[in-house]
Amino acid sequence: MGCLIKRAPPARQRLRELPVRADPLPPRTDQQPPQPQQRPEPPEPPVPRSRRCPGAAGAPEPPVPRSRRAMEPPGTAGAAGRPWEEAKAFYDNLAPKKKPKSPKPENAITIAVSSRALFRMEEEQKIYSEQGVEAYVKYQLDHENEPFLPGAAFPFVKALEAVNTQLRELYPDSEELFDIVLMTNNHAQVGVRLINSINHYGLFIERFCMTGGNSPICYLKAYHTNLYLSSDAEKVSGAIEEGIAAATIFSPSKDLEVSENQLRVAFDGDAVLFSDESEQIVKAHGLDMFFEHEKAHENKPLAQGPLKGFLEALGKLQKKFYSKGLRMECPIRTYLVTARSAASSGARALKTLRSWGLETDEALFLAGAPKGPLLKKIRPHIFFDDQMFHVEGAKEMGTVAAHVPYGIAQKHKRPAQEKQTPNSK
Repeated sequence: MGCLIKRAPPARQRLRELPVRADPLPPRTDQQPPQPQQRPEPPEPPVPRSRRCPGAAGAPEPPVPRSRRAMEPPGTAGAAGRPWEEAKAFYDNLAPKKKPKSPKPENAITIAVSSRALFRMEEEQKIYSEQGVEAYVKYQLDHENEPFLPGAAFPFVKALEAVNTQLRELYPDSEELFDIVLMTNNHAQVGVRLINSINHYGLFIERFCMTGGNSPICYLKAYHTNLYLSSDAEKVSGAIEEGIAAATIFSPSKDLEVSENQLRVAFDGDAVLFSDESEQIVKAHGLDMFFEHEKAHENKPLAQGPLKGFLEALGKLQKKFYSKGLRMECPIRTYLVTARSAASSGARALKTLRSWGLETDEALFLAGAPKGPLLKKIRPHIFFDDQMFHVEGAKEMGTVAAHVPYGIAQKHKRPAQEKQTPNSK
């Protein structure tokens, strides 16, 4: 008898027969609902090449102008590898420079300088002398964009401005400064070339006096002048007669480098800082009587000379540095360079300065020896003397020398002195 085999139900039927759970699983919450499909945006039309902005994607870079290439800062592709100090200096130079404020004339030490003392104007002066004032003015107008070359007083003026820079750092609110005034009898139209030259060299000269052919001497007191420098001996003599410290300045025969950070001023003694009392005795009675006179009057101060006030003004500024503990670093240094003998007549000179409350940083007694070689070692910006043979000796050694036309020595002819034209600038 055969066996009966019972077949298993299909899988689908088995699933239907499974028992249903009473607690169905909760639906999943991490699935996002389907988002509706967005239609793609149509592509933008291409921008014409002529309308593309510089620097935009796909736009060609415009060529860099030559002027901009010259101003590329250091450290960029045009100047790779330069140190950052150069880059800083470059951007500092781009920043506008603020000029310092001019001091009030009554508070300042005013130095009046003629145009021919500050700049070299030999060619222009030759035209004036040979062709007259109209040709002179026309030449100046035609060349007003060409700066003059520096003259004899130029290094002195630069040194004055260097002192002012340090004074402004120590005393920002003080007006006890040097103030340079350009004093000239040039025509006002020539002033444009003078202004261009001053700006070209970066000088700080804000006050001008251009008198159009008239003598500027009458204006010196109105400008509170402490010292007047000119290449015209006649005008300098007129200033001395008015009681103003003045000297005729001469260019040296050769160039001698001078300090850019320290103002150095050298003075003769008799008839410059002091009166010509002692020189009168020498001329009248000789050296032996002079030595006896100086010994007898050793404790009697000499009368003041024409440049005593200028030394006093320099000493006043020196004390402003001394009060800050900067005696050894003071940017003003003064020298007494005299033909006196130290042992026989030097004491009276030093005691006279002491009685005035003044001093010089160095006192050099030469006992009649030439001054030129010693001045070459000092390298002053200017040396003042009343005798032309000392001025000539200083010039030959490269020193800028200035003649002070004061005292008995001026009664004698000075053949070495340059001949001046009547209306020189």
